[in-house]
Amino acid sequence: MSAPPRLIAHLDMDAFYASVELLRYPDLRGQPVVIGGGRDHRPVLLPDGTRRYATLRHYAGRGVITTATYEARALGAHSGMGVMKAAQLAPQAFLLPVDFDQYRKYSRLFKAAVREIAPLVEDRGIDEIYVDLTDLPGAAADGGRGIGQTLKDAVRDATGLSCSIGITPNKLLSKICSDLDKPDGLTLLAAADIPARIWPLPAKKINGIGPKATEKLAGLGIHTIGELAAADPAFLVAQFGKSYGAWLHEAAHGRDDRPVVTHSEPKSISRETTFERDLHAVRDRAALGAIFTELCVELAGDLARKGYAGKTIGIKLRFDDFRIVTRDLTLPAHTMDARTIRRAAGECLKRVDLTRRLRLLGVRAGSLATLAELVGPAAAYALPDPADALPAEEAPAHYGLPLFDAAMQRTP
Repeated sequence: MSAPPRLIAHLDMDAFYASVELLRYPDLRGQPVVIGGGRDHRPVLLPDGTRRYATLRHYAGRGVITTATYEARALGAHSGMGVMKAAQLAPQAFLLPVDFDQYRKYSRLFKAAVREIAPLVEDRGIDEIYVDLTDLPGAAADGGRGIGQTLKDAVRDATGLSCSIGITPNKLLSKICSDLDKPDGLTLLAAADIPARIWPLPAKKINGIGPKATEKLAGLGIHTIGELAAADPAFLVAQFGKSYGAWLHEAAHGRDDRPVVTHSEPKSISRETTFERDLHAVRDRAALGAIFTELCVELAGDLARKGYAGKTIGIKLRFDDFRIVTRDLTLPAHTMDARTIRRAAGECLKRVDLTRRLRLLGVRAGSLATLAELVGPAAAYALPDPADALPAEEAPAHYGLPLFDAAMQRTP
């Protein structure tokens, strides 16, 4: 008996962060709203029960938009854009701070709702998943429309939020289709529909064709997926190399055999922050010390919550000239202890020239192992001592960064 044809869904939450915020501030529904502010941009509750919201008109800083409502996108504001630039396009748009704890909460809720119906889920980030519907009874009877609507209803019931779903024979096509009818879309596509519905789209709609490849394809006279599908495979290989050239040909024809992977181990876990203004290792030593401590504590908490310990601790710095520097240190044993992480990250900092101002500071734990892998008698694992905990609110001066001391000695 032959296997049933594959039926794969890609579910993408609609303007996820902004939609979560609108649950909290429903009076902003229908308004242009940008998510990307700092703590200073939190709404202020007024005596009459209404709220005063920050707007882009008075924004000053170097923040980046995390997401925006569709009303703000219509004015030109979009994720990844600098907030200052968005202020020029949509000064009347409202500005809200980012609240990742809240977004993670709703992410868990919508994924749990989906798994109750279709357990074969591949987690692709905080706001999107792939779902294998192939073996669900009756799912293929109407091309997936019924099960797609069931999933959408379950997500809305669990979160109050809408999502868009593409259902096709594979992950590549479903990723494209989930974006075609946003927001609140449900798009079905069979292999026979590819010439009419996929080929007229821009080539960059294929996940995996980035800006550089798009530019090169345009230079070759290839702008749409259909034009890419019509290109000679040997020509694509000659232009893009054996592997990528062959993949371009396959992708343009909608071919993708990748399975839905229900579990994968993370390679690293990190925490980072971009500063509202550039900070100097000497003149802003106290502020950097506090931020550094907080990042290490948050990273330790992330490791503990997810059940991992790291053996390689690293840092990431972005300077005021946008140069990025990373340093790593491998420990003798795995750890999830904030003090150990902070000490190792501080050693990494000693190997960086800090004469320029900093825009970003990050801490990372790599070479991860699950706690289950580390409990054996031969495992090397540094268990955290509760008496040696490093609270985030502890005075950072007591844990002064050694590198900042060194920087003070060599920096006038």
